[in-house]
Amino acid sequence: MATAAASRQLSASERLRRSIGNGRVSAVLILLPPALILFTLFVILPLGESGYYSFFSWNGYGAPSDFVGLENYQRIAGHSIFHKAIGNTIKIVVISLVIQMPLAMVMALLIYRKTPSNALFRLIFFLPYILAEVAAGLIWSFVFDGNYGVSSSIARSLGVESFFILADRDWAFVAVMTVIVWKYFGFHMMIYIAALQSVPEDLIEAGRIEGAKRLQIVRYVQLPHIKPAIIVSAFFAIIGALQVFDVIIPLTNGGPSNQTHTIVTYLYTYGLTRLNIGFGSAVGVILFIAAITVAVFYQRVFMKGDKP
Repeated sequence: MATAAASRQLSASERLRRSIGNGRVSAVLILLPPALILFTLFVILPLGESGYYSFFSWNGYGAPSDFVGLENYQRIAGHSIFHKAIGNTIKIVVISLVIQMPLAMVMALLIYRKTPSNALFRLIFFLPYILAEVAAGLIWSFVFDGNYGVSSSIARSLGVESFFILADRDWAFVAVMTVIVWKYFGFHMMIYIAALQSVPEDLIEAGRIEGAKRLQIVRYVQLPHIKPAIIVSAFFAIIGALQVFDVIIPLTNGGPSNQTHTIVTYLYTYGLTRLNIGFGSAVGVILFIAAITVAVFYQRVFMKGDKP
């Protein structure tokens, strides 16, 4: 027993010596403290302050002193517009999973092979993702403008009355979701293209020799091999849907009649712009808890791999 313990101690000492020798410990000592300092300053402390401010009625000036306890959370729970924001966020999650990801998959299957024409198509479809969210929102707000936009020109050419889609309570959020799908499907497409290019060509050729058709090869050969990429893509889609903000503000600013708010635009409108920092902090805490819950649940259920 003593000999075994001594042997383990020596092996641990030997591993430490080797780590110091090859520079691993030095790299950790040099690189880890700056990262921890930045993470603490820009993530941990703001989160802690948000949780603290959420118990106050505070406009952001001076030190918070009007302690209200859970009143901000009670107001949020009873606010119909917050319920609408939650519903819209869930809709974006569903649209991202049901429309955006399948569209990205179809496009990836069509252009994943390395050819000059496919490279051009990849660039075209990926450009919306490179475009800044605010710029994309402004471009589409012009497209949907019923007075001077593209939709107005199309309506005049067809001889019908212009339609102000962004001012319509029933269609404004449809327009928002259309822009979101257009903006982000290229990101998921590139994930799938990278995964499809790693599928062994021998397996595809073997399937063809066995008489498998194109859809059968996709279903039984390619999709099983890129399952990890699909799981990661879905995770990005869900977390991204919880954070949608920059596209909606220039498009509708949450309107008309607060019909297109998401959780983040709700936080911005009712917290920051109205100088109700305590209320906005409470919304931020709820959003943080929701994001962490989704991330942990998703990792435990879908990203655990083959672990026993």
